[in-house]
Amino acid sequence: MSLRLSIGEKEKEGHVVSTVHDAETETDLDSRASRLRRLLSFGKDVIEVQGIERIPEDQRTTDHSWNNFFLWLSANLTIGGVITGILSKSIFGLSFSQAVIIEAIFGALSSACASVIAILGPKTGLRTMVIARFSAGPIGGTIFSLLNVFTQLSWGLSNIVLGGQMLAYVNPGSIPVIAGVVIVSVCGFIPCVVGYHLVNSCERYFWIPLLFVALCYWGLGARAGFHFDDVPAIESGSHISAVLGFGGIVFGGTASWAPVSADYNCRLPADFPVIKGFLLAFFGFFLPSLFTQILGSALASITQSSYVEEYDGNIGLFLSQVLSPWGGFGKVLLVLSALSLMQVASCLNIVGTYSAGLSIQALGRPFARIPRVVWTTVGWIVYTVGGIAGRDHFSEILSNLLAVMGYWCTILVVLIIEEHFIFRRKNGRLGGYPLDGWDSPHSLPPGLAGILAGAFGAVGTILGMSQEWHIGPSARAIDPHFGADVGFELAALFCGVTYPPLRWLEIRVFRR
Repeated sequence: MSLRLSIGEKEKEGHVVSTVHDAETETDLDSRASRLRRLLSFGKDVIEVQGIERIPEDQRTTDHSWNNFFLWLSANLTIGGVITGILSKSIFGLSFSQAVIIEAIFGALSSACASVIAILGPKTGLRTMVIARFSAGPIGGTIFSLLNVFTQLSWGLSNIVLGGQMLAYVNPGSIPVIAGVVIVSVCGFIPCVVGYHLVNSCERYFWIPLLFVALCYWGLGARAGFHFDDVPAIESGSHISAVLGFGGIVFGGTASWAPVSADYNCRLPADFPVIKGFLLAFFGFFLPSLFTQILGSALASITQSSYVEEYDGNIGLFLSQVLSPWGGFGKVLLVLSALSLMQVASCLNIVGTYSAGLSIQALGRPFARIPRVVWTTVGWIVYTVGGIAGRDHFSEILSNLLAVMGYWCTILVVLIIEEHFIFRRKNGRLGGYPLDGWDSPHSLPPGLAGILAGAFGAVGTILGMSQEWHIGPSARAIDPHFGADVGFELAALFCGVTYPPLRWLEIRVFRR
């Protein structure tokens, strides 16, 4: 009553009632979320309860800063990179030397993009999807968060399917593929729930057995007979379309780390050396990705009939054939390979499902009130069900998924990089980030410039993409028969050219 009387104007009473009602509704939401947090707090010494909130300076440390290298080394030194390399011949019909050149060039470019985003973690103490709000505003940040949820859960799906295939072929007939998918998914779920600290503790050593398995594949592949001079006929399209198509897949595979790369070093202090942070992340992305992709391209060059017949689109069966000369020990290595997918389900799916949970929180305040562990569990259920349903279409899922991810990740990277180096630099128009206002609409930009530039980037994607379900006019102009995929290149061009003038105008009008 005193609140209403203090206003002194009867006509404002209705507004106050509405405001009080909204406050009560928000309080109810906070109360329910707080009860859930208290329930989870019983395991706070085991399960991470940190959400998308900014990490304060006094909670950051340089301890284990090399984890920024080992995390990405372990995450990328997996069978997933081998699969990408195999696609160079099985889908695009490229020779070994052509594939290696493409893997090196497009891999270095995408690694650099993801690494630039990674250095903003220490600078801001924020997760990547929250950093995106300073370019695209709250609404644009929500759009990117939705895309990131889809991307990370799609990765989770593809990983458990491949791991399930490999477990099923350790002893054919004893474990059905569907059971293998469930086993891999469940084994990866526990570290996804526990969170950040467990993965950083494990990733310092995970790469060692993974490197051993990869070297065994190299040795047994050489025994079967690599044909590095083999130049296959390109049945899937012309030479230029094959080069650009495979390049887009290589780029998309590493660029898909960009939406999460700042999530894992935001606990480093703000004065952590920029060059060191960039190089740790870059080599963590680039070296293992290139190593495993070259291995995949080499395995794809094997022409021995038993290997070619076993492939037939089933990559898990093909890899089991590579290890078959070692008999029982080969089966042990196959299990280790499948466990590397469990590692992806505990690294990529921590680095993926964990970040998907954060991205769901970044959708808005009602979502942020629900603890990360709940959203992580929801995401795990979604990609497990999807993996069971899509277990027989792995190659098609992966080839289409990687290319599409590269498109939107390119737009996100361009927006964040231009915002940081043009407008947020020390002598730029804004001179820095209002970090305390990371969740305040009054401190964040409206996002009109970011959303419009992103829309222009999407137009570039549509014009330049070449997929089974759509070939853009620009792609068809380069290759009239099959289309040459220049989707991410045109996305970067259209978005990069339009964002600076649009953002300049937005700052001039809104002052933020």
